[in-house]
Amino acid sequence: MRRGDGWSVRRAGRVQVRPERRSASLGWLPSPVLVVGAIMSVQFGSAIAKLLFDRAGPVGMVFLRLGVAAIVLAAITRPRLRGRTRPQLLTVLAFGAVLAGMNSAFYSAIDRIPIGIAVTIEFAGPLTVALIGSRRLLDGLWLVLAAGGVALLTRGGGGGPLDPVGLVLAGVAAVGWATYILVGQRVGRHFPGADGLALALAVGAVLVAPAGIVQAGGELGDWRVLATGVAVGLLSAAIPFSLEIEALRRLPARVFGVLMSLEPAVGALAGLVILGEALRSREIVAVAMVCVASAGAAWGRRTAPRD
Repeated sequence: MRRGDGWSVRRAGRVQVRPERRSASLGWLPSPVLVVGAIMSVQFGSAIAKLLFDRAGPVGMVFLRLGVAAIVLAAITRPRLRGRTRPQLLTVLAFGAVLAGMNSAFYSAIDRIPIGIAVTIEFAGPLTVALIGSRRLLDGLWLVLAAGGVALLTRGGGGGPLDPVGLVLAGVAAVGWATYILVGQRVGRHFPGADGLALALAVGAVLVAPAGIVQAGGELGDWRVLATGVAVGLLSAAIPFSLEIEALRRLPARVFGVLMSLEPAVGALAGLVILGEALRSREIVAVAMVCVASAGAAWGRRTAPRD
C-alpha cells in the first residue's frame, strides 16, 4: 500500500484513514516499525520473485503477484461494480493498465540490473511528482541531488557498465510510478477505501495474463512456483497494506515520508541478502544521495498533500 502524497503512493490506491479506528493486532507495534516492515515486505517480496525469473520469467511473476494481490484484496474489501459510473470504470481500467505496465517494467528491469539500483531509479518518479510545482529553493536542491544520484548510477565504471535495457526499463517504471500517483489519487476520490485498488489489481492481472502465461509456460503448474507467487503477492500487497494503514493513522505525513525514503536502501539490502547483489561504492553513494534527497524533501513539507 502506498499513499497519495507523492512519497508513497505506488502499489495501491489512496485510502481514507480514520484515526479513531485501530487494529488491535498491530496497535502494540511502534509506528516506525510498521513503516519499515511494510518497506521490507515489498522489497524482499521483489527479491524472492527474482529467484524464479529463470523459470517463470519476470512477467510471469508479475501475473502471479497481481493475481494473488487481487484475490486477497477482493476478499478483504469485497468491491462492487454495480452502480458505478462510466468515468469511475474508465479510471479503474486506466489504473489497472498503469499497475500492469509499471510492475512489468520494474520486474523486467530487476531481471537485468540489481534491485537496489532499479528501486533507486524508480524512486525518482514519485520524488519528482512530489517536488513539481514547489517554489522553495531547497526543494530544487533536493531534486538536483536526487538527479545526481540517478545519473551516478547510470554511468559506467568500476565493475563495468550496467545493462542499458535494464536502466531504461527502470526509467519506465519510474514514469509508471509517477503516473500511478496521479491516477491513484483519482481512484481514491471515486472509490471508498481500497475498493478501487482491488478492482484495478484484477484489471492489471488480466492485462498481463497473456504475456505472463506465455512466458511462464508449464511452470505455472509447478506447486513451488505457485507457492512462491502466493508469497510474493502477500508480501507485496496484503502485509504492507495492513502495516501502512495502521502507520498512517498515527504518523504525520512528513515523518511518514522520511521513513519511506529508506526504500532504495532497503531494496539494496534485499538484493544483497536474498540474491547476493553487492553494490559498488559509487552505487552505494548514489543510493544514499536519493535517500537523503527524498528524506529532506519529505521533511520540508509543512502542509498536508492535496488529495
